[in-house]
Amino acid sequence: MKNKRLIIPFIILGCAAVSCSKDFLQRMPQTEITPDAYFKTPGDLQTYVNGLYDDNLSAPYEDNNSDNVSGNTGSEIDKLIHGTLDATTVGGWDTWNQLRNINYLLDNVYKTQGDAVEIKHYTGVARYFRARFYAGMIARYSDVPFYGHVMNDIDPGMYKGSDPRANVADSVLADLQFAVDNIKADTKDNGTLVNKYAALALMSRYCLFEGTFRRYHPELKLQATADVWLKKAVWASEQIMASARYDIYNTGKGGADYRAMFVSITLAGNKEAIQWRDYPQSLGKGNNTHSVLGWTWSLSQSLVYSYLMKDGTPFTSQPGYDKMDYTTTFKNRDPRLAETVAYPGFSTTQDNNPYIAKPNLGGYDQLKFYPRDPKQRQGWDANYTALPVYRYAEVLLNYAEAKAELLDLSQADLDNSVNLLRRRVQMPDLSLVAANGNPDQVMSNQYNVTSANKGVILEIRRERRVEMACEGQRLNDINRWAAGTRLKEAPAGMYVAGMGGIDMTGDGVADIAILPNTTDTSSIAGLPADVRARLSRFYLTDKNGGLNNFYLENGNSGHILFAADRAGRTFTEPKFYYRPIPKQQLVLNSKLQQIMGW
Repeated sequence: MKNKRLIIPFIILGCAAVSCSKDFLQRMPQTEITPDAYFKTPGDLQTYVNGLYDDNLSAPYEDNNSDNVSGNTGSEIDKLIHGTLDATTVGGWDTWNQLRNINYLLDNVYKTQGDAVEIKHYTGVARYFRARFYAGMIARYSDVPFYGHVMNDIDPGMYKGSDPRANVADSVLADLQFAVDNIKADTKDNGTLVNKYAALALMSRYCLFEGTFRRYHPELKLQATADVWLKKAVWASEQIMASARYDIYNTGKGGADYRAMFVSITLAGNKEAIQWRDYPQSLGKGNNTHSVLGWTWSLSQSLVYSYLMKDGTPFTSQPGYDKMDYTTTFKNRDPRLAETVAYPGFSTTQDNNPYIAKPNLGGYDQLKFYPRDPKQRQGWDANYTALPVYRYAEVLLNYAEAKAELLDLSQADLDNSVNLLRRRVQMPDLSLVAANGNPDQVMSNQYNVTSANKGVILEIRRERRVEMACEGQRLNDINRWAAGTRLKEAPAGMYVAGMGGIDMTGDGVADIAILPNTTDTSSIAGLPADVRARLSRFYLTDKNGGLNNFYLENGNSGHILFAADRAGRTFTEPKFYYRPIPKQQLVLNSKLQQIMGW
C-alpha cells in the first residue's frame, strides 16, 4: 500500500464538523495543490485515495472495551459502568476531519477525465470509507448529522441537528452498494487495498449489526425493518462465498493454522484474508502487538469459560468448573483457547523459560496477536506482523447468525459456515437439532434470546466470541444483542484456591504466591527454600495496610476481582448502549440534542 501522500488531506485535531470555526468544512487541504489543478486524472484520484487509508482503515488487536477483558481500569467502559462517564467527561466526536477528507474527493471527482471504470472505482473506494465512518458513528451515537458534501460557511446545513438513525443507515447502505457495484474485484495489491470483496465484507458486517440492533432494541421503534437488514447481510455474505476466492486457512495443523492469521509477516496468499494491513520491517512500518501480553490488561474468566471442551461439550458443564485452578482450566479445551490466552508453559523466547502471567491483572494474559518469533518484536511501533481487517471466518459467522435470526438456517448452512471454523481446529461440528433441542443454560442466562432458533443462536454467539476474540468486535456484539448484563457483571480472573504458592506453568512447582500482606508468609513456609526464593509475590494489602488493585471474591480464595468493582457496577438500559455527545458540542451547536437519557 502506498503511504506517501502527494495531496495531504485536511487535518484538524479536537474539533467537530458542527463545533469549530465557521470555515471548518470548507478549508482547502494544506498543500499548494488546489482542486482546480488536481483531480484531473484517475491517477490523481488514486494518489488522494491512498492518503485515506491510515486514518480510515483500522485493524484492531484487542477488546479492551468489553467483557472479554479484565484488569483495565482506564477504559471507557470501565468509566461508564462506574458512573464517571457523562457528557462533560466523554471523548469522541472529534473525527469529522476524516469525513471531510472523504467528501472532498467526492465533491471534486466530477472534474476527472479519463477511464470511466477507473473513476468509478476510486469514487467507490471513497464511498466505502464514508460508509465505514458513518457505521462507526451510528454504533456510538445512533442519530448523527449526515454530511454528504464539504460544507461552506453560508450553507444552512452546516450547523445542523442529528439526522434520524434510519436515514443515516440508508445512506451507509447506499454508499456500500455503490462501492460493491463499482470497486474492482482485483486491484494491484489485492488484500491491503480496498477491493469489491472488502466492500462486501463491510456490508455483511454492518447489515448484521444494524439488523440485530433493530431487532433487540425496541427503543428505536425499528424492529419491523430488522429482517430487511438481515437479508442484506445474508446477500453480501453469499456473494463472497459464491466467488470461491476465499476459504478458511486450514492445512491440518489445528490451532497453529488459526494462529497464522494473527502472527504472520504477511497475509498475501492466505485465502482467508479478505483485507489486511501490512507492517513490513523493510519499510520500517510496525505495530504494537507485543503490548497485548501482560501490559495493562488480561482476558476475562467469562471469555475463558466460553471455550468448549475438546469433545464439544461446554466447559461449564464440567463438575466443579468454577473452582478449577489455572493449569487445569486449559486441559482438553478448544485449541483456540491456548492460541488466545497465554497457556501454562508458553515461552516468549521459544525455549524452556516459561512466561509467568500476573494475577494482579487477572492471570489470563492475552496471547492472540503476540508475535511469536522474537525477530518480529523489535520494540515500540516495531512489531512486524500483518493484521486482518476482514477475515472470511467473520463473513461465515455473519451469514450463519443472520440466517438463524431469520429462521432460515439449515444444517447445510452450518456445515458451510460455523463448522468450517470448528474443523480447522479439529473440534466437533455444531448440530442444529442438538443445539435447539438443549440450549446451553449458562448462555441462556447470559443472553435474552426468545427465538425458535434459541439454542443455535446461542452457539453461534459462542463461536463468534471465541473465534473473533480480541479482534475489536466484542463491544458492538454486546450492544447489538442488548446484552448489557455482560458488562454489568464484574470481570473476573483466574480461580485461586487459597493463600500461598500457585503453579502457573504446569510443572507442579509454584511460580507465584498470593499472600495476605507483606509480613504474613505462613502459607508458603512449607515450600522448599529455592522455590520460595524465586517466587513472584503478590499481596492483597500493601505494606501500609492499604488495599491493592485486586482481591479474591471470598476473601482468601475465589476468583480474582478488582478493587474498582468493590462498590458494584451499573448498566442503565437503553442509555448505556449509546455515548453522549460532549457537552461543549451542544453549546456550540444548539441544534444538536442528546439521546437516550444522556
